[in-house]
Amino acid sequence: MSSLPLGRVVEIERRGLRDRVYDLILEMLLTGEVEPGARLSIDSMARMLDVSPTPVREAMVQLERTGLVTREALRGYRVAPPLAPDELEQLFDARLVIESAAAGGAVAAGTTAVSALRDAHAGHVAAADQVVAAHTEAGVPLEVTKAYFAADGEFHRQLFLAAGNHYLLEMHDGLGALTHRMRQAALTGPDDVLEAVAEHEAILHAVERGDAEAAVACMRGHLEKVRERSLHDTER
Repeated sequence: MSSLPLGRVVEIERRGLRDRVYDLILEMLLTGEVEPGARLSIDSMARMLDVSPTPVREAMVQLERTGLVTREALRGYRVAPPLAPDELEQLFDARLVIESAAAGGAVAAGTTAVSALRDAHAGHVAAADQVVAAHTEAGVPLEVTKAYFAADGEFHRQLFLAAGNHYLLEMHDGLGALTHRMRQAALTGPDDVLEAVAEHEAILHAVERGDAEAAVACMRGHLEKVRERSLHDTER
């Protein structure tokens, strides 16, 4: 039985460490542990994560591609500011194209897709109930909000999986970090959870009926309403 050359093993381990560092820094950015505009020192991050600067530097290069951090010449990296209204508009224009295609494509997947989508919707409903129950004047606990957005995102992802177009799925995943940035403004208490649940339910029912045209229309309506709510949040 052949084994990997030592150089290959070292490379795999290095990539594994880089990916873990990337995930840890990404979590910090998405949960708001570091403020927009804050400087991200590679050496400081390396000490905090107890790793060498190399995987941190590599993770920062990846994060720059997502738009979550920005690099300034001779100054290093900073946390990117929240998405501006024109950036939000462009994000939603892109989501309208690919998510409408996914909603229509999901209809052709049949009963397997319907079952997975029902499960995802049930998870979203349960997460929304937790948000409503936990909401106070101080907002919603971070872990509850994170769970809600994870459940919301899973519903959308199931549509892409059902559509079976890996190019659409890759585009969806590529927009994932930007979508999380859009949601950061709502981390203290998303007021739209009940509306979002109802909008998802309409998409689910269209897929259950096998009505691709209605699924596309419901998805477009949902995203336009999310766009409206998100732009309203940026203006508060």
